[in-house]
Amino acid sequence: MPNSQSDALFILIKTLTKAEKRNFQLAFNKNNTKDDVLFIQLFNTLDKMKDYDEEQILKKVPDLKKQQLSNVKAHLYKHLLSSLRQLYKQKDPLIDLREQLDHARVLYNKGLYNQSLKILAKAKTMAVEQEEVMLSYEIVEFEKLIESRHITRSLENRAEALSAESRQIEHQLTHISRLSTLSLRMYGLYLKLGHARNERDAEMVKSFFEGQLPQRDASQMSFYEKIYLYQASCWYYYILQDFVMYYRYTQKWVDLFKQYPTLQQTDMDLYIKAQHNLLTAHFYTSNFEKFKSALCDLETFIRANEESFHENTRTSAFVYLYTAKINRYFLEGTFSQGLAMVPELESEISNHTLKIDQHRVLVFYYKIACLYFGSGDNSKAIFYLNKIINLKIGNLRADIQCFARILHLIAHYELENYSLVEYLIKSVYHFISKHKDLGLVMEAIMKFLRRYIYANPKELRSAFVDLKDRLEQISEDPYERRSFLYLDIISWLESKIENIPVQEVIHRKFINKERRI
Repeated sequence: MPNSQSDALFILIKTLTKAEKRNFQLAFNKNNTKDDVLFIQLFNTLDKMKDYDEEQILKKVPDLKKQQLSNVKAHLYKHLLSSLRQLYKQKDPLIDLREQLDHARVLYNKGLYNQSLKILAKAKTMAVEQEEVMLSYEIVEFEKLIESRHITRSLENRAEALSAESRQIEHQLTHISRLSTLSLRMYGLYLKLGHARNERDAEMVKSFFEGQLPQRDASQMSFYEKIYLYQASCWYYYILQDFVMYYRYTQKWVDLFKQYPTLQQTDMDLYIKAQHNLLTAHFYTSNFEKFKSALCDLETFIRANEESFHENTRTSAFVYLYTAKINRYFLEGTFSQGLAMVPELESEISNHTLKIDQHRVLVFYYKIACLYFGSGDNSKAIFYLNKIINLKIGNLRADIQCFARILHLIAHYELENYSLVEYLIKSVYHFISKHKDLGLVMEAIMKFLRRYIYANPKELRSAFVDLKDRLEQISEDPYERRSFLYLDIISWLESKIENIPVQEVIHRKFINKERRI
C-alpha cells in the first residue's frame, strides 16, 4: 500500500500553498459535473490527512469505490498540474514559451501554416532572449518541417538561413550538454568524496576534469555554456581546496548574470546559487568584508523578488540564506548569538521537509551542532550530532559523517563522559576506517582522547599544548587542511590551554584579524 512518502498525489497536495489550493478549487468548481464531486471530495480528504491512508479515504468518501480510487487519483493529479500550470505561467516565462509552441502546433494541424510560422518566430525571439537553446532548436526544427512540406511563400533563401541556424544551435547544444554533464559529475564526485583527501584523490579529480573539459574559446560560448563551465570549475577547485581559484570562478558566475540582468529574473534559482557559492568562497578565504557585502546582495535580491518565487526558488533561498547567516556567526566567533536563530531554522527545515534533500539537512544539523559546541552547550551539540549519526544516508557526504563522530567524541569528553568516550572510540575508528577517511588529524585526536581521558589537570594542559603543536605541523600538508574546514580544533585546544570558552578564542582572532588554519 502506498505511504505518505511515496504517494505522488498526496505529496503534491501537501506542498500546495493556500493560494494554489484556492486557485484549484475556483477553477475546478466552474465546470464540475456530478461525477467530478468525487475529485473535490478526494482532494479535501487528502488535504486534511496527516498521513496517507487508503482505508480512511474510502471511509470519508463513501461514494468512491476501491476499484475507482486509482483512476480518480490520476484524474485529480492531472487537474492539479493543469491548475498549477495556469497559475505559474505568469511567474515562469518558460511555461508561457512552451505554450506558444503548443499554439503553433494547433495552428499547423489546422493548415494555418503562416499563422503557425508567425507564432514560432515570436517564440524563437523569446527563446533567444532567455538563452533557451534547446527550445530554440525545437522551434527551428519545426520551422524547417513546415517549410519543407508546404509552400508558404516565405522569404527568399529561407531554407539556407534555417539550415545555418540549425547547425549553429546543434553546435551550441553539443557543448552545453558536455559542460552540463561535466558540472553534474563534478558535483556528484563532491557528494561522494568531499574534499580531496590525498594526492591520489587529487590526481583522480584532475585527470577526470581535464579529460572531460571541452576545448572551446570562452569568448565564443553562449550564456549557459559559460555557466556550466564556471560551475564545473567551481566544483573542481572546491574539491581540491583551492579556494582562491574557487572564488575567481564563483565571481565570474555572479558577474555573468550581471551582464544578462533579464536572466536574473528568468533563472532565479541559478542566480541565487551563484550568490551562495560566492558567499562560500568568501567564507573559506575569511574575507569578511566581501562576505558581508555578498550577504547583503543576497538578502536584497530575496526581499525584492520573493513574491515571484516558485517553491523550488523559495526552498533554495531558505537554504542559502540560513547557511550564510550561520557562517557569519562562525567567522565572527559569535556562536551564542547564533543560537537565537536555531528554533526558526528548525521550523523552516520542517516546513520544507518534502522539498529539501537529506544532504542539506545533514549540513544544517552539523552547523547547528557546531553552534552549540562553540557556545559551550555540549549536550545540545550531541543532540544534533546524534541526528546525523542516526540518519540512514549511506555514503552521502561521508566526510561530514566522519567529522560529526569526531565532534561527538569531543563533546562527550567535555562533559566528562570518559567511560562513554572510551567505548565510542572503537566504533568511531571502525566507521572512519570503513570510509577510508582516517587522516592524520582524526588519528591524532583519537589517540589523544584514548591516552589522556583520565589525566590529571597539569599533565592534561601539557598534552593539549603537544597536540596543538602536532596539529599545526599536520596543517602544513595541503590535504590534511580539510580537517580544519569541518572543525576549528586548534581554537578548541587554545581554549583548553588558556581555560577560556572556545568562542572567546575565535572571536578574538576575528577582531585581531588573526589567521585561522
